[in-house]
Amino acid sequence: MSEASDDGGLLALWDWRRRVAALYAEVRAETDPVAAWRHWRDTRDALFRTHPQSPLDAEQRAHFKGLEYGDYDPTLRFAVALVLISSTRPRCVDAGNDGTLTLTGFALTQGLTARLGGELTVYWIEGYAGGVFLPLRDRSTGVTSYSGGRYLLDTMKGADLGNDAQGRAILDFNFAYNPSCAYTPRWICPLAPAENTLNVAIEGGER
Repeated sequence: MSEASDDGGLLALWDWRRRVAALYAEVRAETDPVAAWRHWRDTRDALFRTHPQSPLDAEQRAHFKGLEYGDYDPTLRFAVALVLISSTRPRCVDAGNDGTLTLTGFALTQGLTARLGGELTVYWIEGYAGGVFLPLRDRSTGVTSYSGGRYLLDTMKGADLGNDAQGRAILDFNFAYNPSCAYTPRWICPLAPAENTLNVAIEGGER
């Protein structure tokens, strides 16, 4: 999960984190989901192309033409209840320079089954401050999307789509994105557990 690299330094990493957090705040503030998605895409492309903490190395940035996404699909946007669970055992995952992360499943989505054929576990990243983490796999994984799965929420890194007026979590799978390890083997990222696999192909989100 670390975005630190030899050519950016901690001040650049701080700036990257600030920019990503600001981007998701702008996404949450935008009332038009498609406009929010387009802004998210454009801003991510700019960060990947120009920022010293880009997951891309200098050679990749020099030839970068933009990240690939599926078309926006409004049927992939949900407002879901989260049902707390207490029976999941923590799992430890390798996170490269960040060491070992402990993930604890603490909630189950309620409202995806009719469209996506199942529900997903939402994880809490243990440790100082902690954070919500929602990685996933689906039938597109390894076919038209990254073989290790994608992320939808990672609040430690600012990726948070917010809640609706009723307090339900917004899960818009058009905002699913690749972990850093999808771009270069320099990165080691916690991958989506097999248990968080949906039995449909989600063609929205990053390819």
